Amino acid sequence: MATPALDALRRAYPAAHVVLVGARWHAPFLTGRPGPVDEVAVLPEVAGLAGQPSAPPASELDGFLAGLRARRFDLALQLHGGGATSNPLVRAFGAACTVGLRAEGAPELDRWVPYRYYQPEAERFLEVTALVGADGPSRMPRLTVLDDEHARAAELLPGAGPWVALHPGATDPRRRWPPERFAAVADQLTDDGARPVLVGAAGEQPVADAVRAAARRPLPDLTGRTDLGTLAGVLARCALVVADDSGPLHLAHAVGTPTVGLYWCGNAINAAAPRRATSRPLLSWTVHCPECGVDCTPAGHPHRPGDGCDHRPSFLDQIPVAEVVEEARDLLARP
Repeated sequence: MATPALDALRRAYPAAHVVLVGARWHAPFLTGRPGPVDEVAVLPEVAGLAGQPSAPPASELDGFLAGLRARRFDLALQLHGGGATSNPLVRAFGAACTVGLRAEGAPELDRWVPYRYYQPEAERFLEVTALVGADGPSRMPRLTVLDDEHARAAELLPGAGPWVALHPGATDPRRRWPPERFAAVADQLTDDGARPVLVGAAGEQPVADAVRAAARRPLPDLTGRTDLGTLAGVLARCALVVADDSGPLHLAHAVGTPTVGLYWCGNAINAAAPRRATSRPLLSWTVHCPECGVDCTPAGHPHRPGDGCDHRPSFLDQIPVAEVVEEARDLLARP
């Protein structure tokens, strides 16, 4: 979701050396890939930072930050949420200027954009880079698929299509469309002559198994069989991706594959692709827990009761199979 902002930064400063401070998986995925990032610096785990629940030994993080400070960066950008944890971290990089996002109560940077949860992420990050003169027309994430990734995808998806990738997983169970509905979509598209295939991470195998168990027809399953680069190749080879709001859905947008995205309403504001020629977000407007009735609207509404519910039913029940199949057929019929 940050690639439009990074592209804008590269256009504004073509001679700059852009270092992405990221997770361990960023290094093999981005190194050698055409794009705006020149180098990846793998950040040790930081307590409180999203996606990094534990902390490393103090010496490991201290040494990493000392190494960054020694490089005397001109600019450090924070594109990682509201800044409660990430802003102090970015300030510790020692750059001449710090720029980023700031939620209420988070430490300030030299220049910052107010963080509001309900905003398309790509637009949010472009607002940040615009503070340093790096805005641009690009609003869609883009990712180059490498030749060897295309080749591995062709081995996994041989023959003629149209292949349709189905991703029924999501980190939060509330963002998952019911498995039996994915199965119904797979069956109907198979009847139409398409070739559905399941994709996802190894930890999502139980969800994939539930879809296969509910399907009337055999359903190929690549869950847990692809690294991230190969998954990019698989999604690029497909004529369509049908997915919950998840990493594979965003990756499909980035490689240019048409999508039918299944969203809880708030997540659509954050993450749905803005163009409708090739992306069809379908929304569920459920905001109260189907089990206890608590308002589960996350973030940004401190005066509403809720956010304390521990139930994890699907909040996507309002999206009918017929809508998904209709949008899928329309996209598959386009040249």
